[in-house]
Amino acid sequence: MGKRLKIQRRGKGTPKYRSTIHAKVDVRYLPDNKLINGQIVDMITDPVRSAPLAKIILEDGRIVYNICASGLITGQKIQIGSGATQGTGNILPLSEIDTGKQVYNIEKNYGDGGKFVRSAGQSATIVAKKEDVTIKLPSGELRSFPLNVRATIGVIASSGKQNKPYVKAGNKYKAMKAKGKPYPIVRGVAMNAVDHPFGGYQHHVGHSKSTSRHAPPGRKVGAIASSRTGRRKKN
Repeated sequence: MGKRLKIQRRGKGTPKYRSTIHAKVDVRYLPDNKLINGQIVDMITDPVRSAPLAKIILEDGRIVYNICASGLITGQKIQIGSGATQGTGNILPLSEIDTGKQVYNIEKNYGDGGKFVRSAGQSATIVAKKEDVTIKLPSGELRSFPLNVRATIGVIASSGKQNKPYVKAGNKYKAMKAKGKPYPIVRGVAMNAVDHPFGGYQHHVGHSKSTSRHAPPGRKVGAIASSRTGRRKKN
C-alpha cells in the first residue's frame, strides 16, 4: 500500500510540520518618526532568526530591538527617526537616505515594522529617488517603495553564517525542525511507483515534471505551473 505524499501530510497540519521554537522578541520600528537617541547594550540570539539582534535602550528609557548591522558593537550610540545621521545602524525614512546607500529591514508600508531584507548578510541598495524610492533587492529585483517608509542603514551581520557547515546530520535536523521543515527528505525518484508520481522504473521520472497549478495534492509535485524549463540559452 502506498503512502501519502509529503504535500498531503503537510496539509494535515500536525506538529511535525509546525515550528516549535518561537521568537524571543518582536522586531519592529517605533510607531512615531521623531528623532531619538539610543545605545546598544546587548547582542542577543533569536532561535528563529539567522542574524543577531541589537538590544537598544532609548534616552526615554524604552527598550527596542532591531536586527544587528555588521560592525556594530555593544555601547555604540545610534539614532532613530527623521533627521538622524546616515551612520551604520541608524533608522530613518528612505527619503532622507542618499542614493547608493546599503539598507535593510525595509518597511513595505509605514508602520508595519519592516518586511524586506532581514536575513543574515543581506542588504539592498537605493538606486533612485523621485516620487518614490527605487531599491535593488538582494535578488536583483528593482522595487519601488514610498518615501516615508523606514529602513536601517548598513549590511546585516553574520554574513558568513551560510558558509558554516552543519557537520552532523543532527544539527541539520534541529535547524530544519526550528523552521517547521521535515528532515531528511527522500527524493521522489528514489521511491516506488506506488508512493510517488516520480517513483519506479529504475529511478527515472519518465515524463515531464511540469505540473498544473490546479493538480490534486496527490499529483502536485515537480515543477508546478512552470512557464519554462531547462537551461537558458546565452545571447
